[in-house]
Amino acid sequence: MDVALWIEWIIKALILVLGLLTGFAYLTYMERKFLARFQNRYGPNRAGPFGLLQPVADGVKLIFKEELIPAQADKLIFMAAPIITTVPALIILGVLPFGGVVNIMGREVPLSIAGNLNVGVLYIAAITSISVYGIVLAGWSSNNKYATMGGIRSSAQMISYELALALSFVGPIMLAGSLSLADIVEEQMRIGWFIIYQPIGFVIFLIAALAEINRAPFDMPEAEQELTAGYHVEYSGMKFALFMMTEYIKMIVVSAIAATLFLGGYHLPFVTDQPWGVWLGPFILIGKIILLLWGIIWVRATLPRVRYDQLMAMGWKVLLPIALFNVFLTSVIMVLFPNWFSH
Repeated sequence: MDVALWIEWIIKALILVLGLLTGFAYLTYMERKFLARFQNRYGPNRAGPFGLLQPVADGVKLIFKEELIPAQADKLIFMAAPIITTVPALIILGVLPFGGVVNIMGREVPLSIAGNLNVGVLYIAAITSISVYGIVLAGWSSNNKYATMGGIRSSAQMISYELALALSFVGPIMLAGSLSLADIVEEQMRIGWFIIYQPIGFVIFLIAALAEINRAPFDMPEAEQELTAGYHVEYSGMKFALFMMTEYIKMIVVSAIAATLFLGGYHLPFVTDQPWGVWLGPFILIGKIILLLWGIIWVRATLPRVRYDQLMAMGWKVLLPIALFNVFLTSVIMVLFPNWFSH
């Protein structure tokens, strides 16, 4: 094995993980600031200039908080559950292309960890389904009725919305004729961003993704009013911080996937088409991610939490039929206009 290739992988993996951890910290700051302005108040403004050191203060506080484990809890699973939840969120973006191929010291370096993985979408679908285990196990192992109820809600919710989420992937896959995320981005560079051809799929993806990551208005597994914080009610200190970190990292992840599948990924017309534009690819993708994150926060500030029966009905009776119809409609259009979508 090429030693330089190993070093390249390690450096890119470290940049990705550190980027996600930093993004998580300042996404909490971004959300608190935006929600404050929506509600006509200031938000964090004490720790550092403009409150920019608030995430650091929160991190220090959580490090020194006492960690408690309930006496009747299954201690091994109780401690493992936050890790099971966090690891998939950190590794899922390993197949995402953050740019094209750049030349660094005479070496051609693709701006993604796994390169052009030919089953990238399948990898994402597989990894996203793992994190539900951590939430369910956290609720069950706590030996707390409220936590258990939160875990049950989470498993039902995530299984229900995974179907619509997976079907929203099908449209871009059909248009690109490939499961590779790099191929999907390149096809969008050729015929235009897929949001033009898949507006229904884009909306389905956003709604199902909000349910998958337990964000408002689908935050039923951690509903404070009736479940006193739900599946993580017995967690404190850094274990609690891991659950919160996972939720915010998942926000970044689903925004990155949405930008890649429907918004051209790192591509921006007339910019990344230039020889020097390849270096701007990661910054363009980050800009799209921030825009989608702002939309997720806006939804939280606007919509109230739905009832559990409404949540399940929307997943099975609304999103799933529309997602199936979108796949059918895409196939019909591709048959009617074969030359436009030739691969």
